[in-house]
Amino acid sequence: MKSTSLPDYIQALLENNTFFPETGDVELIQTHISYILLVGERVYKFKKPVNFGFLNFTQLQQRKHFCEEEVRLNRRLCPEIYLGVVTVTSEGDRYRLDGRGEPVEYGVKMVRLPEERMMCRVIAANDLHENELRQIVHILVPFYEQAAGGRGVLYYGRPEAVRKTLFDSFRETQGYVGSPALSRARFTVIRNYVTSFFNEVQLFNERMTAGRIRECHGDLHSGNICLTSSVSIFDCLEFNKSLRCTDIAADIAFLAMDLDFNELYGMSDYFVNYFIECSGDKGLTGMLNFYKCYRAYVRGKINLLTAVGPGIDATSADAALIAADRYFHLAEKYGMA
Repeated sequence: MKSTSLPDYIQALLENNTFFPETGDVELIQTHISYILLVGERVYKFKKPVNFGFLNFTQLQQRKHFCEEEVRLNRRLCPEIYLGVVTVTSEGDRYRLDGRGEPVEYGVKMVRLPEERMMCRVIAANDLHENELRQIVHILVPFYEQAAGGRGVLYYGRPEAVRKTLFDSFRETQGYVGSPALSRARFTVIRNYVTSFFNEVQLFNERMTAGRIRECHGDLHSGNICLTSSVSIFDCLEFNKSLRCTDIAADIAFLAMDLDFNELYGMSDYFVNYFIECSGDKGLTGMLNFYKCYRAYVRGKINLLTAVGPGIDATSADAALIAADRYFHLAEKYGMA
């Protein structure tokens, strides 16, 4: 039966796997911004035509542009995973991949990584080890050293730029304040904490002077890391330069917060301390709690948006709301530290 909640081209790709050069069943996974099709040893990722303020994929040419950016930026860390951009074309009443007809959608083609070695699953299996955190650090330290950090990037490290980005998230969740996941009291604690932190202008200035504002990954959490013998850090944030160009501390705090979220506090401390040891970035500690709070709030926001997004089944929506509550609770804890 045809789903009324899915675009025609996604429905067609699900119903007929002869569209793909790979063999095997086609599995669909949805996020708040993507349709992800798993086919054999490949992944096809298509962007939803949504506008959340912090991203805008409503126009076809925007989706094409950000597919190209996704490939370009992610090849910085794992060039072997990102195979390129694909085109869905329409020929009469049929769709094809990279056909000769009119382009109706663009997507990113990737190598499929082993799901059992995704860091989030390794954590769930209670099988994360310090040597894997060291591997991640050994990838990140040279990545940040080589990442762009010129004037156009430094602009986003100014406290007023960081404030705008964070307060945009507050604005985007305003309609949910008072909900079970984001009570008004909880929101007030978080907002008051981050507002007061912006008085520490000298800390922001020191990070800028030290060259710690870089074109980072932007979405560095355990769902975007695969712990095979050659660690892959993928799915960087391609759609918003102001969110990707940030303090290195914001990236490191994201993964540290994720470990805290999973109650791996010792692992979180080890990761941060080992990164500081290898990078020499001792000033990171002054920014860590602030960026942990920031990142926990953003993850709460993303889960709220996922829960209310189109085409999300009830079970997934409930799980997203539970996760949102936990992330906002963690942000509140950082705000009270």
